[in-house]
Amino acid sequence: MTAEILDGKKTSQKLLEELQEKVVNLPAKPVLAILLVGENPASQIYVNAKLKKAKSIGFETVFKQLPQNATQEEIISQIKLWNNDRKVNGILVQLPLPAGIDKNSVLNSIDPIKDVDGLTAYNSGLFYTGQAPYALPCTTRGILMLLKEYNIELKGKHAVVIGRSNLVGKPTAQALLFENATVTTCHSHTKNLESIIKTADIVVSAVGEKIVNGKILKNNCVVVDVGIFRTPDGKISGDVEFDSASQVASFISPVPGGVGPMTVIALMYNLLDLYLAQNIR
Repeated sequence: MTAEILDGKKTSQKLLEELQEKVVNLPAKPVLAILLVGENPASQIYVNAKLKKAKSIGFETVFKQLPQNATQEEIISQIKLWNNDRKVNGILVQLPLPAGIDKNSVLNSIDPIKDVDGLTAYNSGLFYTGQAPYALPCTTRGILMLLKEYNIELKGKHAVVIGRSNLVGKPTAQALLFENATVTTCHSHTKNLESIIKTADIVVSAVGEKIVNGKILKNNCVVVDVGIFRTPDGKISGDVEFDSASQVASFISPVPGGVGPMTVIALMYNLLDLYLAQNIR
């Protein structure tokens, strides 16, 4: 048996085209504002990709880069300017922020109805109490969109989420609960990790190290690889040993080309949702 590929690149292109059709009929173009602090090379690549994708859909973009030594007050001041600008519909602060900056204070200064990453305490609070946030964290939404595209049943399934970050692990576990899956969250202190993974119908791994292989997977499970990092020889890798896992799983997402493109397209759908929320109040 060879697993079917959860093709995030193909799926995101399909969703992009559907989004383009929706944007054409809007009375005004949604506007995405992105703030980058410092000159982190990886962050610059991510920001440029998001700006390019937004423009390809028909959105307008605003980009501001502050120096590495920008103060927290200067960062929040820029965010407040966008909060008060009625033309700006979504605000994104590219992470990580420089050392010494309180990430939570910065993120929570974003107006929740413009929180395109879904990371403010307000939106998180809505989400974790079973209410609809203005936006869902992008990777989590991207995962759900990808699973839906391949008609993967979640109700009643045992899902194991490896990782408990606020960006991916926690919101993804919560989202799977809302889909009526039975969810186990594993992390660096989990005992008998391999035996737990072996019981999973769905495995979502988001830790940034090679941790999953075919020997510890249940037959016909679904594997979603969120991890992405560079190996010592410079190659891009995910958390999952793809060759062995693909011989056991029924579906598997590759790295790259799986969750990554879905995260970006989810961001764009979040922007549309925020635009609509702001224009129907």
